Amino acid sequence: MDGNFYLDALVNGDSKIISKIYENNFKQVKRFILQNKGNTEDAEDIFQKALLQIAVRHKKEGIRIKSTFEGFLFTVCKNLWRRELNSRKSRVTNSEVVEQVSEAHDSARAIIEQKRQELFVEMLDRISENCKMILSMFFAKLSYAEIVASTDYTSETVVRQRVFKCKKKLTDLIKEDQRFNSLREL
Repeated sequence: MDGNFYLDALVNGDSKIISKIYENNFKQVKRFILQNKGNTEDAEDIFQKALLQIAVRHKKEGIRIKSTFEGFLFTVCKNLWRRELNSRKSRVTNSEVVEQVSEAHDSARAIIEQKRQELFVEMLDRISENCKMILSMFFAKLSYAEIVASTDYTSETVVRQRVFKCKKKLTDLIKEDQRFNSLREL
């Protein structure tokens, strides 16, 4: 079944399919959160928020998933969990000055972050195969020497220049897209 089937099931509240979504995806999300300073309750909260966020976005915007639903859901969960970890770090523990970010504001930020990710992936698809390959190695934190070893490039300098040009091309494509300005910040 394609990802859009699951989107419709979430919006329509199809409990049978939603149970399947939990069955097929929750363990992976829970494992990720447990490995990244969270507990089971955190995983349940994040998973629930992700499903709600996806359903609301699909209902409002009619989003379409180009990858798998599982991959899309996991990415949303990861983004929400990273946001939660950052928010925990920034909370002041002094009882006189406790700043709590509103739930609505936090959800809006998470949605914007997800839309940024989607725009990035979409624009990454538009650059050349060579640039995609170079940038995927660069984003995977391979050293320039490792990139040279696994490509036809002759030196680290050439790879550096290629990475720079590819990043510039990707950045330009993103900035040229009409959605860019609306996704800058809340």
